[in-house]
Amino acid sequence: MLWLCRIAILAAALLTVGCSSQTARDLGFDKLVTRKAEKLLATGISQYEDGNYKAAFNTLNDALDAGLTFHSDEVTARKYLAFIYCSSGQERACKDEFRRVFELEPHFQLDPTEEGHPVWGPIYRYVKAEMAARSRK
Repeated sequence: MLWLCRIAILAAALLTVGCSSQTARDLGFDKLVTRKAEKLLATGISQYEDGNYKAAFNTLNDALDAGLTFHSDEVTARKYLAFIYCSSGQERACKDEFRRVFELEPHFQLDPTEEGHPVWGPIYRYVKAEMAARSRK
């Protein structure tokens, strides 16, 4: 008889888990599971921080191509791509990437240490002013 009670409890627990999983899926919580794109983003940022800019560039683009779930992750990927373009002397591509960032997030701001960077700081401020002027028209 004890085994019958255990089976009933196990069945009830499995039904509850199944129901809550379905509800979570319906609410979109399944997107919180780390996906390939988010793993690529994390790898790309790590490569950037390690100074491996060529690999970071490729990995960040792969993350974007894989379809990042969150808007903020796309902004982050594009910010790092802008840094890479600026650092490699590709000013036009750097500006274009910062423009994409502002199109995604009009109130985007670099942190003070990033904004004060001598290479991409002036380009960021230029694009920020340009985009602000564009939005006032």
